[in-house]
Amino acid sequence: MESALRAFDQSSTSPSIGAGAPAISVAETKDAFEVSAELPGVNEKDINVSLDGNQLVISGEKKAESTKDEKDWHVEERSYGSFYRSMSLPFEPEEGAVEAHFDKGVLHLAIKKPAKAVKTTKTIDIKTGAPPSASPVPNKAAAPGKAA
Repeated sequence: MESALRAFDQSSTSPSIGAGAPAISVAETKDAFEVSAELPGVNEKDINVSLDGNQLVISGEKKAESTKDEKDWHVEERSYGSFYRSMSLPFEPEEGAVEAHFDKGVLHLAIKKPAKAVKTTKTIDIKTGAPPSASPVPNKAAAPGKAA
């Protein structure tokens, strides 16, 4: 699969200030590519998935705030950062060929291969006996001036 699929770019902001580059897993089936991206703590509305030709891009922002009041302490923490991952597909997906679902912090993408990119195996029937003889070679025309 590695030869047919270029690895995801690791372009992102520094992980120390935000989400960084999310963990990605890619699987290829007969009919599609299946991509999963781990995006814990990211809100669905802060995720962007786009296609530019055969380039798939997953990007967005992680925004997290927490407040703790314990005893005499008051703690507020904020975490912001953007993430970006991209990959080149070995084909250009057709219109409507990408389906995206976000469940429990994991983005699931199914990218259907176009019919021309789906590899099919064809079985060839084997017949018994000798192959039919080729059509006979036509007689060569006699050279001019010579009797046939």
